[in-house]
Amino acid sequence: SHVTTAHNHNKLHLSSTTTMKSALGTILFTTLAYLPVANGLTLPSPQKQNASPLQSRRLALSTLSTAALALTSLVPNVALADSGTKQRKYQRYPSIRFISALGDPTASSGNGAETWGLWRDDPGPRGVYLKDYDRRLGANDNVAPAGWKFDPSDWWVEEHGLIMSTPEPLPRKSLDKDTKEIIPEKSYIVTGDRSVTSILTVRENGSWELEKGSLYDVTHLPCRSAAYRGETCAPKNANLKDFPVKPGAEMPKVDGCSKQDYAVLFVLGEVV
Repeated sequence: SHVTTAHNHNKLHLSSTTTMKSALGTILFTTLAYLPVANGLTLPSPQKQNASPLQSRRLALSTLSTAALALTSLVPNVALADSGTKQRKYQRYPSIRFISALGDPTASSGNGAETWGLWRDDPGPRGVYLKDYDRRLGANDNVAPAGWKFDPSDWWVEEHGLIMSTPEPLPRKSLDKDTKEIIPEKSYIVTGDRSVTSILTVRENGSWELEKGSLYDVTHLPCRSAAYRGETCAPKNANLKDFPVKPGAEMPKVDGCSKQDYAVLFVLGEVV
């Protein structure tokens, strides 16, 4: 499932040539240097530890976030360049973001990115369990304790039965900091916390492509999400026994609702 990228022959340029003296430093340095273009970021699997599904997800996010921050602090400026082409630089986010993606899991490119979404923060801890809808959402004019507004005709649920905030549309344009021109595409560093980390490019026209791997390869399987829509669609119709959802399985149907499953991608940063 690995796809060779066009950047494997690129030369690596680092802003600092300081020697990494510790073994940990050397490992982190190597991981950062090749994160976007080689074998991807490989991290310990939290599912192997004795933890509940929700704790495992939190641990996965914590591990990824800590690794990203550590790597950034060691080598803050990384650029890859082809001879005669503009350098490509990467900016890491201070915390993990999340893309809700829709497409053929086996595809490396496609269309429809205009329907994809972005959570800038983990929506799980800010969510409300289905069983608590009446008390924590319905009784509060559909405003969650975290401040987000619940839309009765279009609501999202994750694998543990938590109602989440609706993601914002995924940004598909970027700014060229040198020319100040708006570029009709944007590139993100994405991973499924397994064996592949890749560059995802989404364009204003809705097309998308991965430099390496398939949509499945960069999907975080334990994270499940679905949008439930319809005039008669209500959280009270959900069967609480359908949760939690197994990694990789479809989200359950809810009476009176049309359901759309989305893949969840971890976003470590973006191309700048």
